Amino acid sequence: MYKELLWVFTQLPDDYIVLDTETTGLPDENGLPDIVTLGITVVRQREIAKSVEFETRPHKPISEEAQSIHGISNEQAANFESFESQWNQIAEYLKNQLAIIHNSSFDWPILLDHVERYDLEMPGIQGVFCSQKAAIPWAEAMDLKSSSRGPSLDTLTKELGVEDLRAHKDGVHGAASDSKQAARVIEVMRRSGNIE
Repeated sequence: MYKELLWVFTQLPDDYIVLDTETTGLPDENGLPDIVTLGITVVRQREIAKSVEFETRPHKPISEEAQSIHGISNEQAANFESFESQWNQIAEYLKNQLAIIHNSSFDWPILLDHVERYDLEMPGIQGVFCSQKAAIPWAEAMDLKSSSRGPSLDTLTKELGVEDLRAHKDGVHGAASDSKQAARVIEVMRRSGNIE
C-alpha cells in the first residue's frame, strides 16, 4: 500500500484543527471570493473533539456554480452575521494550533484576505499543512485520480473506506462536515502510514 509515502501524516501532532470554507465562487478579475461558511474541526489526541460552523454574510453575490456545490442561496446568506463580528470566536480556535486544510492554496489566502480586509488580527498559529498536497506521492503511486493540486477529499474518502458524510446530504458540501471528513481521512492516513 506504499505506506512509506504516508510518512508525513504520521508526523502530525496529536492535537490540531482542520479548516474548510464554502465561498461565493472562485477567484476572478474582481479578486478573491467571500466566505459564506467557515468550518473548523478540532482534533484532540487524534480523536475528533468537535466541529463548528460559522455562517458569514458575504458582500459578493454567490455564483450559481457555488450555490450548486454548497446549497446556500444569496437570500439565505443575507441573513448571516458579518465575518468581522464572529472573528474573535474563529480566532480562538486558530490560536496556537496547526491548521490543516485540504487544498490550503484556496482556503488560506481567502481567510487572510478577510482578516486584512476587515483590519482584524490573525492569532499566532503553529503553521498550515495542506493534506491534499501531502497526499500526492501516495495517490500517484496508488494510481488514484488527482488534479495538479492532489487527490480530492472524495477520492481519498472512497479509497480509504471512510464514511462519506456528504452522502447523508445528497452530496452537498458543508464547511463543518467537510472539515470533519478531512479529519477522518487524515487520521486513517496517519494510521496507514505507520510501518511496523
